[in-house]
Amino acid sequence: MGISRFALLMVVFIDIMGQGLMYPLITAILFDTSRQFLPHDMPQASREVRYGIVIGLFFVSWFFGAAFISKLSDYIGRKYGILICLTGTLVGYVLTILALMTSSFVLLVVGRVVAGFTAGNQPIAQAALIDLANGPDEKNRYMGYIAAAAAAGLMGGPIIVGVLASKQVLGDFASLELPTYFAALIVLAALVLIQVSFKETLKQRRKIDFGLSEVFLTLWRVAKHPVVARVGGVFFFAVLGLNCFFIFLDDYVVARFKFGTFSTSAIIVAAGAAMAFSSTFLLGPVLARFRQIRTIAVTVIIMAVFLALFMINPFPDLSFILVLPILAAFAITYPTLLLMFSETVDETQQGWVMGVSIALFTLGSGSISLVGGLTMAENRDLPFMIGLGAFAIALVLVATAWRSQSIVQLDPKNRKEAEAEA
Repeated sequence: MGISRFALLMVVFIDIMGQGLMYPLITAILFDTSRQFLPHDMPQASREVRYGIVIGLFFVSWFFGAAFISKLSDYIGRKYGILICLTGTLVGYVLTILALMTSSFVLLVVGRVVAGFTAGNQPIAQAALIDLANGPDEKNRYMGYIAAAAAAGLMGGPIIVGVLASKQVLGDFASLELPTYFAALIVLAALVLIQVSFKETLKQRRKIDFGLSEVFLTLWRVAKHPVVARVGGVFFFAVLGLNCFFIFLDDYVVARFKFGTFSTSAIIVAAGAAMAFSSTFLLGPVLARFRQIRTIAVTVIIMAVFLALFMINPFPDLSFILVLPILAAFAITYPTLLLMFSETVDETQQGWVMGVSIALFTLGSGSISLVGGLTMAENRDLPFMIGLGAFAIALVLVATAWRSQSIVQLDPKNRKEAEAEA
């Protein structure tokens, strides 16, 4: 693998690392009553609301930023788009460090908003890797690399928190600021690596002929692309179902099983390990053997079944096992859907369509974060119940909206068969 491809995968790693790092960190900040960030006597319900605000506004900002910056990368180039995003990520970490030093909830929110708006790295890196791919086989392999980098980030974030914020590991050197310092250094390294080693993959720059209104028009334009809309519907509900589980996983195990910072980090590491294994060893064989539509249907069913089992499980230790098939299945669902998205448009619109995928991802994630934060204090199972409903809708859409030939022909296997018959 070339240095430029490694740099792009490092960008994906950083994007997901930020989420894996911030979930246990924010949980520790807002729910540990021994810390001084919030008043000691603040009710649990108020803490839940603040958790929803911090996570929800991050995803809402990501929605707007992904829509604009991903489209921008189709015009000014992938490299400049990535550099903009990495710079914003760095600023977000600096603001988070200041928030922790001053116990400022406002600064924490502002830091997450800045980081969210410039969290559009993943779709740009995906578009750049697609630019570099030669043929469908190599594109499949790169999508697997993306899933593996995401899984590594998912593990890396909580490991960083679990080690650098744990007094059991580092003693008096441990602090909540230390993981954010370390993450900021990784972002700086990526900035240098992209600047030095990455050569622009966009074949031709274009004059920018859109403004900030693009933020509001990205999803509206999907209406003019019915195939993108059909893929997008399943994508939205499949990813929403997963995020209803994953966003509130930390909060859930703390409330139900009384997990501490180390245990909450450990369960996310387990989830990331399942993703890494699945994307590395299972994704390729599955895509080679099975058709895309069947793959999506089966993996969504797996996620739904094990989410239901997770909800009724009474044993803390068993929860570590039940997360594995959920994330392993998602590591196949997500890149398969990205491949389908990529096939819906030509090479000049890859940044736009990948921006659509992230916009759908963040729209659902932001909505469930805000809703879940307001309601979880009353019913901790509600986000998971919404997730089960989202999986059910995704399966209904697969069975109905995906019966058209325009969807079937997105799969290279089906296209080859059609060409052979012709």
